[in-house]
Amino acid sequence: MLGADPVLAGLIRAAGKSVLQPRNDAFYSLSRSIVAQQISVHAAEAVWGRLVVAVGEITPKAVCNRTERELHECGLSRRKAFYLRNLAEHFRNGSLGGNSWHRMDDEEVIGTLIEIKGIGRWTAEMFLLFHLLRPDVLPVTDIGIQKAIARHYNAGERLTSDELIALAEPWRPWRSVASWYLWRSLDEIPVEY
Repeated sequence: MLGADPVLAGLIRAAGKSVLQPRNDAFYSLSRSIVAQQISVHAAEAVWGRLVVAVGEITPKAVCNRTERELHECGLSRRKAFYLRNLAEHFRNGSLGGNSWHRMDDEEVIGTLIEIKGIGRWTAEMFLLFHLLRPDVLPVTDIGIQKAIARHYNAGERLTSDELIALAEPWRPWRSVASWYLWRSLDEIPVEY
């Protein structure tokens, strides 16, 4: 991958020793992704911090013990507060917690998750990347990925999804790794979900 793309090689060198850290908690990973939907990394960190202060350890039980209003007061939109409680209920009642994620292929995982209100393809892709550590996920709808590729590959102009996919072809089968380093090129705070 590095020999095939000197731009990406430079981004990896610039990131230093930081590496993608896995989470071994599916609920935590999905919750972080819901919080981060359509907001900046800094805003997501701030909301997550307030959520942790208000709720404590982010578990299905702890989230279910809070009202949507209490979650909203942490900085979540009303819709995200609903989505987070809904996700917690799915884990608490066992409809998600027992899934054999590692035995499913990427599209099966995505298909299972997008049935849950508040989880779309982007959130499912974050789950694949950060929880399951799937190596070849390219979240083309992610604003950070779009910005980083525009900045480093196309003089600041955004590419279409098809152009993005074509550009990333040499990164196979490690597009998840490339995505993480693209995010790192934009922000000192490592992306975590």
